[in-house]
Amino acid sequence: MPDAARLLAAYDHELRAAELTTAEPGTRLSTDGPLTRIIGGRRGFVAGPPDLGLHGEALAALIARQCAFFAARGEEFEWKTRGHDRPVELPERLLAAGFTAEPTETVLVAPLDAITPSAPPAGDALVREAHGTDDLLRIASLTAHVFGHDEAAVAADLLARARADDGTTTHVVAEADGRVVSAARLELVPGTGFAGLWGGATLPGWRGRGLYRAVVTHRVTVARAHDVRYLLVDALPPSRPILERLGFLAITTTTPYTYSPVRGARQLSRRGGSRTA
Repeated sequence: MPDAARLLAAYDHELRAAELTTAEPGTRLSTDGPLTRIIGGRRGFVAGPPDLGLHGEALAALIARQCAFFAARGEEFEWKTRGHDRPVELPERLLAAGFTAEPTETVLVAPLDAITPSAPPAGDALVREAHGTDDLLRIASLTAHVFGHDEAAVAADLLARARADDGTTTHVVAEADGRVVSAARLELVPGTGFAGLWGGATLPGWRGRGLYRAVVTHRVTVARAHDVRYLLVDALPPSRPILERLGFLAITTTTPYTYSPVRGARQLSRRGGSRTA
């Protein structure tokens, strides 16, 4: 199995390069210097290479332009950072500009041929691939309930992505008594050997029953039918040990910083409008 450093190099050179140049279904891209803005999803998204190559006032100006761009659109947006990125001052400057840090996740990657999934129990739930609008609406309801999101916005995003999808996304659900109790998706990344495991959500009363592992295992099976070399997960602490037992390695961390035009303006006002020098 490749070591973490080799997996990180593949992650940076393949996956992140694609992130900056390839629009996901239902989205479009625009650029500003080293950054790529992703527009058209449930909220805006900003990503950059491992080293932005900017410091000081040049970095502050780049951040300010992104805030102004999405404020003009009346949209919240996310700036995704990784723990090994440069410049190291970026998180501090994002906070100073009015961003809010969301929970840090561990980035785990595994070569597909190194994953050793067992046949996990799924309790009384049936694990299957989702199909059609009805399944997507049920996934939206589950996701909104688990994460406190607006259900209509989640549903609109899922349906828009499904209309634009060219076969790169597979949704998997666990269903019990006619109700979707867990869901997640596999996303192939065109032009790379990567696929991502995203969107995991399980109702509280169904956690601890093996559903997470069952849904991961089903997606691994789907990935084997495609030209996938690596699987990627951004994992919260409860998921990490399960994934490591399946063969995933931690390669870095990722922290999303979110900016809401109204919230950001209020935070800057309380700080007197200052930014770090």
